[in-house]
Amino acid sequence: MPKPELTFFCELPTVQLSELFDGRFLIDDLKDLGANLSLGILDLSEERAKVVERLNKAGLPVTAWLLLPEEQGYWFNIDNVQDATARYLAFKDWTDQYDLNWSGVGLDIEININDARQVLEKDQANQFLSTLFSRYFDKQKTVEAQRAYQSLVDLIRADGYLVESYHLPLITEERRGRSSVLQRTLGLVDIITDREVLMLYSSFLRPNGEAILWSYAPDADSIGVGSTGGGVEIKGVIDIPPLSWEELSRDLRFCAALGKPIHIFSLEGCVQQDFISRLSHFEWDKPLDPPHGTGKIKALRTGLAAALWVLERPWVILASLLTFIGLGLLFKKNRQS
Repeated sequence: MPKPELTFFCELPTVQLSELFDGRFLIDDLKDLGANLSLGILDLSEERAKVVERLNKAGLPVTAWLLLPEEQGYWFNIDNVQDATARYLAFKDWTDQYDLNWSGVGLDIEININDARQVLEKDQANQFLSTLFSRYFDKQKTVEAQRAYQSLVDLIRADGYLVESYHLPLITEERRGRSSVLQRTLGLVDIITDREVLMLYSSFLRPNGEAILWSYAPDADSIGVGSTGGGVEIKGVIDIPPLSWEELSRDLRFCAALGKPIHIFSLEGCVQQDFISRLSHFEWDKPLDPPHGTGKIKALRTGLAAALWVLERPWVILASLLTFIGLGLLFKKNRQS
């Protein structure tokens, strides 16, 4: 079995990023693996540019994973499309200033980080549910955001870059249900890019992570596996144990059996757990048994797609209720006559 294409996500502040690539050992290890890097652009500083310059000089392919300041939502969503476009334009100027080379640009489409923290850190789930309900009725905003993000994708392509999108796997159920409910309520945006990466991080999905990966992976252009550690700090998420070597090995072998490229989150977690050296002599073709619970996950996915289809068309619910009421009145009338 040929070794799959590997890309490592790296999401470190500038000081830690510089320390991670201090010396050539890690760069050489990544080159030996034939790996790519998706580098989180947390800032547009001279220090971050110097790291990219070193990676360029070493011939390591680097994708610019665009991110926003946390006060603007951090990840891209329907509420910050103007900020996302401005970020890309500033990124272009920064790239030109330091003459940086990129193999592509990555757009991370997720819920606003401040919404996530509102629920997970501040215990304000009820308030957030109220917010979701109000967003449910604003279809026009979703349509406008989708058009604007697609225009951004077209702009990035016109500048000569391939575009990757990083999506939560639920976007596939949104499509199956021909719905925009999750986009309207959670702020997701369904866009067409050159490669779509589904973030199937089994560490966050225990005890069903393996079955969920097994179910969703065939839908992805590239499969996001993890987490091996790292990432932004959100209460309730940072407390989850990272993948062990045995868990990561299982996930990687399954992805390789599908013949899919793999995005591993994260490089810094792999370095901390000493996974990079193990990957250099990894047995990709070791046989795997299907995980338990795949039937349950398939049923849940089908149910969610059906629910999204109905929620997209609330008149179906109203029509059904009126029909049941009418039939009930007719039955009562016939019994009385």
